[in-house]
Amino acid sequence: MVEGLAAYGVEVREEVERVREVVARLHAELPRWGLVVWTAGNISQRLTTADLFVIKPSGVTYDALTPEAMVVCDLDGVLVDGDRSPSSDTAAHAYVYKHMPHVGGVVHTHSTYATAWSARAEEIPCVLTMMADEFGGPIPIGPFALIGDDSIGRGIVETLRASRSRAVLMQNHGPFTIGRDGLDAVKAAVMVEEVARTVHVARELGPLVPIPQRDIDSLYARYQHVYGQGDSAPVLTEEGLA
Repeated sequence: MVEGLAAYGVEVREEVERVREVVARLHAELPRWGLVVWTAGNISQRLTTADLFVIKPSGVTYDALTPEAMVVCDLDGVLVDGDRSPSSDTAAHAYVYKHMPHVGGVVHTHSTYATAWSARAEEIPCVLTMMADEFGGPIPIGPFALIGDDSIGRGIVETLRASRSRAVLMQNHGPFTIGRDGLDAVKAAVMVEEVARTVHVARELGPLVPIPQRDIDSLYARYQHVYGQGDSAPVLTEEGLA
């Protein structure tokens, strides 16, 4: 479908090439951090020059996810450029981008502990300072929705609009995370699985101790505006996420 992308200007086509490379490299982070098995999971990143996004193709192994394998879709989830069918979650990604303009990246995994919480339809309570820092409170549960249309996307948007969290556990399905770009959303996906595992272990040992809301608010404000070197965003190096 080369003609689809040819309808866009040079600036857009150049950004597509850059984002294809980024999204291909980011997919290597999911198995690296133990967040997916086989062909499960997907990452997308939105363009800044057009209402398009790059996402992985459906059912392709991670070793085969080269920049050339990535596909480009519009905000209705329609394939614009690529030789393969888009991810089965493309409609969900498209709906998020269309209704949350500030979002530049979306990630979906089936990471074990986070997905286990979703199977219980139970939010992860905010009992860790790292949760308060990263998510500003508990990680909420989204509604059950079938794959194939924008139902999952609607559930993500409805849930996250009412939360500071950048992650939602879609009931009986698994976690979706959002970010300023694909890399930021991957960081959130890694953090979701870490807190899901830690809180599970803590609950097995005894009662959880909640963090007071005023302290959650303070921790979140510090992390979002003070922590780090002026920009707490992760960096994708040749060795991976740092």
